[in-house]
Amino acid sequence: MSLMKSLARVAAGVMLAKGIGTMMRNAHERKAAGQATGQSAGQTGAPSGGILGDLLQNNATRGGAAGGGLGDILGQVLGGRSGAGSGTPYGGAHSPAGGGLGGILDQLTGGRGGSTGASSGGGLGGILGGAAAGGLGGILGDLLGGRGAAAAGGAGGLAQKGSQPSNDSSFGDLFNQSLASGDEPETAPTPEQNALAGLMLKAMIQAAKSDGQIDDAEKARLMEQFGELDDEERAFIRDQMAAPVDAAALAAEVPAGAGAQVYLMSLMAIDFDNRKEAEYLHALAQGLGLDREAVNGIHAQVGATNLYA
Repeated sequence: MSLMKSLARVAAGVMLAKGIGTMMRNAHERKAAGQATGQSAGQTGAPSGGILGDLLQNNATRGGAAGGGLGDILGQVLGGRSGAGSGTPYGGAHSPAGGGLGGILDQLTGGRGGSTGASSGGGLGGILGGAAAGGLGGILGDLLGGRGAAAAGGAGGLAQKGSQPSNDSSFGDLFNQSLASGDEPETAPTPEQNALAGLMLKAMIQAAKSDGQIDDAEKARLMEQFGELDDEERAFIRDQMAAPVDAAALAAEVPAGAGAQVYLMSLMAIDFDNRKEAEYLHALAQGLGLDREAVNGIHAQVGATNLYA
């Protein structure tokens, strides 16, 4: 299984549990309160309470509500594919995803939210390609089978699985493909795209744990999101779940130009109802070198409450 598929499954599972789940509970409470006072849920004027609340409201206003259920809501928030177009190998700048979360990731790669452009091929794959020229340590080097792979707990070369040497799709479009299907993307990712998916997967798991409220049962439910895994894949995921929360250490592993995207994936894994989560995002932003304006700009992209006043 590719790490792109793993990232999409965790994105869906974590946000259902940590973000959309909270939003749905709050929406139910507002509806009940509205009925008690003779108002509809849309007339209460209460805030959403969840980090995805505004985005979900905006989707419903622009395009009408989906048929119902968490699956439809998740599709509205994370989908939005409209075709990849033609691009360059490793996810070029001319092949952005059509919309949804993948589209936002591609937009941030173009320099928005404090990110810098790529030097090799463009896009997120190009960012990693440039970093790899100087040698990669940490999780990216491990996943690509570089130095340090022997100490990676079996993760060495994991990014090579389910990959191909090059493609004409952006990272965001491949991500949207996996989100839409819950399976492998229609186009196989490159090893570089897979490795970045692994880094973002680590970022989501770190953020989801930042409030200290993921217990063993929740970890088990997250593991179920992956479906079938081989021993190497399972060991990698379990290692990320067992690792201590450390925003500074995570930031140190992010290649230049990918900070805004990693921050975005971390943001999407929390519901912003705990001070520890805000402190974690602040520490991550500082480690990534994102200023307050850049951070609030990322929050605005997904309709989330600003981190800074």
